[in-house]
Amino acid sequence: MASATKKVGRWHVASRVFAAAIPAFILTNTFGVLLALALPVGEFSSIATSMVSSFAIYTCVILWIFSVKKLRTVWLGLLAGIVISSAAAYGLYMLGSGA
Repeated sequence: MASATKKVGRWHVASRVFAAAIPAFILTNTFGVLLALALPVGEFSSIATSMVSSFAIYTCVILWIFSVKKLRTVWLGLLAGIVISSAAAYGLYMLGSGA
């Protein structure tokens, strides 16, 4: 019985580590693009601000990944965040480009 618990525990840890590595990075980047497009300052200032704040965003996302109890919540939250921030960034880009 103990070996089955260890396998489930290892799977959960491995899944969270993978979620913190790849999807969290994608979420941080899409949110950074959204932030750069949404800030009402100059182009250079908005890009610099979004790049600097992406370090804090990535740290918060990783902390959230390891603090949530259910693994399904982690993956659905990451997926929803990526989809929403990507769609919002695309919408802002299209509004700004005049298309």
